[in-house]
Amino acid sequence: MFFTLDGFLFAGWVVRIPAIKHQTGATASTLGLALLGVSAGAVITMMLTGALCRRYGSHGTTLACAVLLSLSVALPAQTHSPLTLGLVLLVFGVAYGGANVAMNSAAVDVVATLGRPVMPSFHAAFSLGGMIGAGIGGLVAGSLSAATHLTVLTCTGLAVTAVAGPVLLRHKEASSPAAPAGRPAAAPPRRLRGRARRIVLLFGVIALCTAYGEGALADWGALHLAQDLKAAPGLAAAGYSLFALTMTIGRLSGTAMLERLGQTRTLTLGGATAAAGMLLGALAPTTWLALAGFAVTGLGLANIFPVAVGRAGELAGPSGVAAASTLGYGGMLLGPPAIGFLADWFSLPVALTTVALLAAAAAVLGYGARNATTHA
Repeated sequence: MFFTLDGFLFAGWVVRIPAIKHQTGATASTLGLALLGVSAGAVITMMLTGALCRRYGSHGTTLACAVLLSLSVALPAQTHSPLTLGLVLLVFGVAYGGANVAMNSAAVDVVATLGRPVMPSFHAAFSLGGMIGAGIGGLVAGSLSAATHLTVLTCTGLAVTAVAGPVLLRHKEASSPAAPAGRPAAAPPRRLRGRARRIVLLFGVIALCTAYGEGALADWGALHLAQDLKAAPGLAAAGYSLFALTMTIGRLSGTAMLERLGQTRTLTLGGATAAAGMLLGALAPTTWLALAGFAVTGLGLANIFPVAVGRAGELAGPSGVAAASTLGYGGMLLGPPAIGFLADWFSLPVALTTVALLAAAAAVLGYGARNATTHA
């Protein structure tokens, strides 16, 4: 539920970016700087959330971040300049970054308890929330103001948290000293040294390359469709919804794909597919071809991030998960500002081709990681 809520709130915000851009009078570059507030808040919080999880538990930290995320999603619609937008997005980024690290920490415990590679299923819940949030956003884009829409998201987030939070808190964590009998305690953190550190960083870079694309499409996909291809507001918002839908489908089948193809082929095939899809999505002359490209990109990117983070955890335990996750989410959050600057210097379609370049790099790195992990 919390992974789904996270995707739902994030998507609800991103599909209103064109309206917020118009409201604040931002250019592509000043919007990119404002979006950097999300990146700064999230990256700072990600470095601290591990300590918060160790002290208060990942369940309690997830709950607190969900409340802050729900409250902060309404703030962008109350701003009227790029500066104030950047400041409120800093708060949003703090909540978003904290929630993602805390939820992934809790999910790692569940994966260890089950003993199956089910991490893609948690990320599928995030994508499902994104699909629903973007779909609803597209439906109401022409009838509700951004302020009303985002306020409704706040109320929805607080209601879900009020229902799901007590259930989460009633269950002891796997890493808790008071964990119920029969539930394995989490392995103690292992320090990253030498070759293990380099391999974990390699998987972190793979996660970064693909999360860059997810963040870029979330923040700039709707604007590309509306601005460059003259799509109507509802159809422009549907671009991210379609991307999230295919990511959800890909992640729901992720466990079966991993068991059939293995990690190396899943990484390389996914990266190559996403690169081809994004070239089509960025350079297509019509809206429908661009939407098809977004859909293929979602299928390609679907399982790369969870596979990279999961493999880092296998190699180095919770510390590996934390390192790879932070790098990965850094790519998701730093990508949108980079796209903004490139769009001002060149054009938005050209800027979006960097998603394809990094997806191709992830495919190459994933293939190269085969030998690295074999001898680790």
